[in-house]
This record gives sequence, C-alpha cells and structure tokens, in this order.
Amino acid sequence: MGRTFFFLPPLHGEGRPERPGWGCLDHHQRRVCVRFPHPGRSRGLSLPRRGGRKTCSVCLCLALAAPALAETPTPVGEVVVTATRLPTALGDAPDARVIEDKEIALRQAVFAADVLRLIPGLAVSDNGAFGGATSVRIRGASSDKTLVVIDGMVQNDASQPSGGYDFGTLDLADIARVEVLSGPQGALWGSDAIGGVISLTTHEEDGARASLEAGSLGTVRGSAGIGRRSDDWALGASVSGFATDGISKADGFPELDGFAEWTAGLGGRARLSRAVSLDGRLRYAQSRVDIDGYAPPAFSFGDTPEYATSRSWTGYARATVAGPWGLVHTLTIDGYDLARASLGGAFPSAFKADRGDVRWLARKGAPSDRFGLAVGAERDATSATLSDGGRADLGDTSAFAVIRARLAAPLSLAASLRYDAPDRFAGRATARAGAVYDLGAGFALTGDWGQGFKTPTISQIACDFCFPPGPSSSLRPERAEGWDVGLRQRTSDGRFEASLTGFRLAVRDQISFGAGRYVNLDRTLSSGVEADASARLGRTITMKASYAYTDAVDRATGAQLPRVPRNAGSLSLLWAGRRLSGALTVRAEGDQADIDPSTFAPARRAGLVLADVAAGWRLSERVELTARVMNLADRHYQEALGYGEPGRMVLVGLRVRD
Repeated sequence: MGRTFFFLPPLHGEGRPERPGWGCLDHHQRRVCVRFPHPGRSRGLSLPRRGGRKTCSVCLCLALAAPALAETPTPVGEVVVTATRLPTALGDAPDARVIEDKEIALRQAVFAADVLRLIPGLAVSDNGAFGGATSVRIRGASSDKTLVVIDGMVQNDASQPSGGYDFGTLDLADIARVEVLSGPQGALWGSDAIGGVISLTTHEEDGARASLEAGSLGTVRGSAGIGRRSDDWALGASVSGFATDGISKADGFPELDGFAEWTAGLGGRARLSRAVSLDGRLRYAQSRVDIDGYAPPAFSFGDTPEYATSRSWTGYARATVAGPWGLVHTLTIDGYDLARASLGGAFPSAFKADRGDVRWLARKGAPSDRFGLAVGAERDATSATLSDGGRADLGDTSAFAVIRARLAAPLSLAASLRYDAPDRFAGRATARAGAVYDLGAGFALTGDWGQGFKTPTISQIACDFCFPPGPSSSLRPERAEGWDVGLRQRTSDGRFEASLTGFRLAVRDQISFGAGRYVNLDRTLSSGVEADASARLGRTITMKASYAYTDAVDRATGAQLPRVPRNAGSLSLLWAGRRLSGALTVRAEGDQADIDPSTFAPARRAGLVLADVAAGWRLSERVELTARVMNLADRHYQEALGYGEPGRMVLVGLRVRD
C-alpha cells in the first residue's frame, strides 16, 4: 500500500533519481519508478517484507509488459507536461493545464475548440458554427499571439495577414492530449507565444477502433484507426471526417451553410539499437465550408454563395540518440504545406504557405528528478504567397536552454533563456522563470514570470493589403511581459484539487492597421483571476469547475479588447462507470466587446448560458452506444456578434474497439 507506479523514458547512465522516496530501474525504452510513503525504504527498490514484496513484484512484471506509448508516457496520478520542452510534472508547472483523451472521450468532444472553451483564461469565438473561422485568445491577448503546436510542430498559418491559427477544422479524433501554457512563453518557443501555447499530441494506435454518429442538421461524423505497437516498433494509421448541412453563418438568414472536413494520419517508430530510435508522422487535413459575406452592389452582410477551402500536409521525422552523461539527443525535421482559398464571391482569393524547421534538442532529467536540463537550437523558414500572387520568405535562427531544480524539499524552480535572430530584424533575448513552494497540508504557492515577442508576418512586412501597397520598413516586433501568482491545493488522496491564480499581461508595440498601413501603435493590458477545481464525488463521478475574470483593455483608449468576456466559467459533471459514462456541462459567458459585421462599429455581444450532455452505454467490452445533446435548452446565442449558432442538436452513434 502507498506505492505509486509509473513509466518514464530511460535516463541512460543514471541508476535512480536523486529525489528521496523514489526507486527506479530502466527496462528497454522505459524507466519504471516506485514511490514509497517512507523515503528511507526506497533504496535499491527494497520492499516491506510482509506481503508487499509479492504485490510489488506482480505490479513490476505487469508494468514491464505494458507497451510504450508514442506520446510522452503519463504517470499514474501525476500528469507530465511536455510543452515545456523539458518534461515536467504538472505540479511543477504552475502555468500549465492538461486535458487527456479519457476526458475528451467522456465529453464526446469533436473539435479542439469544444474543450478549449472549458479552460479558464481562454476566450474562444467563431464566425459561425461548423467551420467558421475560430480563434482562441489566451489571457486577453489577440488570437495571433496564441502559438499552436501539434506533435512539436508549429502550425500557425504564415499566409494569414496576422499569422494566427484557425481552430475551426481541428478534429480531435486522433488527439491524445491537449496542453495549454498560459502567459508569455517566448523563452520556450520564440515568436508568437505572447498569450501562450496550445500543444496537441496525437495518438499512437494500438489495435483497431471505429466510431460513427449522426443526427440533427444532417450531421454525420466518423473516425477509424488501426495499428500495432511494442517496445521496439509501432505503426498506425487513422482517418476521421465530419459533415453537416449546417445553418446560416450570418445569423437569421435562410440559406444553409454546409461544412465538411476530413483528416488522415500515419505514424510509426522503430528502435534501431539500445541507444538509437527513429519516429515520424504525416498528417493530412482538408475542408470546405460555405461562408457568408458582403454581396454587391449593397455590400451588406448576409447570405452569399461564397465558400472557403483548405488543405494541409504536416509531418516530421525524428532521430533520438542516448548519449553520454545521461543526455538524450533528438534531431527533428518537420514542416507543413498548406493552401487555402475563398471562392464564389465577388473577390476570390487563394493563398499558399509552407514551413520547414530543423530542431536539435538535448535533455537530461525525468520529471521526478531533482535536476533537469534541456538545451536546443532551431532554424525555422517560412514562405507564403501575397495578394498580388508574389511570394515572400521569413526565417529565424534560435538557441535556448531550460533548467529545472529542486534546491530544497519545499521549493521547485524552473527557468529558461532563449535568443532569436530573425532574418529581417534585430536579435532578441527572452527569459522565463517559475517557482512552486510547498506549504504543507497539500497547499502550494506558485509564481511565474515571462517575456514574449512577435515578429511582423510576411503579409505585414510586404503590406500587400496596404493603400498604397508597399513594404513596411519601419515595423518592429511586438513585445510582451507577464506574470502570475497563485495558490494551489491538492489532498493527499488526490480526490480534490483546486487553484486560484492572478495574472497580468502587458503588450507593447502591438501592430495595428491604421491610415491604410500596418504600424506599431497599440499598447494593451490584461489582468485578472483564473480559478479551477476538481473533486471526485465517488469512485466513478468527478465534478469540475472553472472561472476566469479577464479585464483586457487598449491602454490608449481604455476600451475593452474585442471578443474577450470579462466573466466566463463552466461546471461539469463527468462519470465513468463500468457500463454508463458521460458528461454534463454548463458553460456561461458575460457580454463582451465586439464589432458589428454590418456596420463595422463597436458593439456588445450579449452573454450566454449553454448546457450540453453526452452519454455512453457499453453494450459489451468492445461496443459502446453513444448519444449527445448540444444546447440542451435550445437557446439562441452568438459566439461572435452577427454570426449564427445552432439550436438544440441530438446525435447518436456507435463506438467499436478491438
């Protein structure tokens, strides 16, 4: 009793972690660790004599037989964050939140935006349901200051004028976990990570699975995956799709705006020797969505025959080598190629972008170790087409270091430093530091401070949308600084945990479009409070709650920043029984500043309260019947002013797993 087992990647050259109370051994590509309630009993994996040795031996045998996962292995009872560049226990990462595949499945979430809306401090809005352009703002920062990463690959669209990412088509069918780092993360990820980082990790398939559901508005969604994995190799493929007749993107108009998307992925890994392994992944996504806009001659907002298409390839190849002194080296080549178009309207357009990155990383230290270190160097090169059909390039060369240490029993520290040398701008250094102080009785004080920056995008530099068009030679990178301080509590049995965090984020030299050109004009300031809590009410029922107060203003005018509600929160009840599982979620947002799409004048979007319920009934070990109801009360609401959202929707389906 009192022991916790979990897996970690092997740290070659290290016999066991230095942290008292832990015993570990390496097995193939994994380290198996045991945490004891009495630190003095951990040496050499010594065990209590009465009954404990047999129980622990059985557990160790089962652990060694379990297959390794493609994503970073997650400790039982203690989640590991990987977006920090050096794998870190969630308890030592005060600015991180994680949603794992089990919760995604209980909620029957389809798109990434469905779960991101539940994280405090994130404001999600879409220009109409089902494929409408969807943005995520973290702690009040504009959506182009949210860096998006999938399997370690940066996804922000270099062809977008502001360089943001559209979450409207990001399907969760092949996603194993979602991590969010709030606050400036420039010292970890470089440009664009001013508001924070959203990192997604894909599944490594094992066996066969399939799901299909259908329901209101002619909606159909399906997914399938197949693969095999072992300690030495893995190979898997997945495919998913979603289609609906939809509703009008312009709220209140009669025309239905349909949407269809599909995603396919292929991944694998192989261990060539005890010290060398290879892995890679290829992902393809394609979508078409009907949109509304401004039809001539009146150019008033309403139904139009326009539609938007997109397709993208993303992929990486990585070599991992265990070197001397316990260092694990990885060399990664990754990139994307995407094309998007807006067609059928008065002003058709098409854009392409590609990105290629080379990344080297060396790291040492497991999350349970007292000391961890990572150093790396990267070269990023992006290219995008302009509105006149021309093409422009932008690149960056960088180096960084991350360190984590437990200097004393109650104190955990982390720091990072990065230097970026953009091709067209002066080099810039950014730093970050964080601390967690254990107060005892399950309480801990947390603090985090960081810097960020954002270089002008290809479109902003070329100023191809300017009047008159021409390069913006005077643009400077945006700069940001932020901090947060919090109090966290977790009971010893893990049945209850809660956190309360106050934050401040200041952005300087924000790039705005004024007088026909891009200029560094704005200063913005966001401050507020984030709170979340989780309580296990029984063996199968968990209650989760979150709330955020965000005051985001333009410092020049004092006006509220658009699409950032001051008050937002959610309450969820999740159950995972032997046969019955599901989730009931109530989400609320206060009113918020916005822009009226009909007049382009500042306006207010009304607040909203929505309820969703999802349930699954296991017919057998392999087959589950599913059903979900969205917008349970059939409320009329808008995520973004002037854009339509569906009323009550009912979908039923089936899940099958080998």
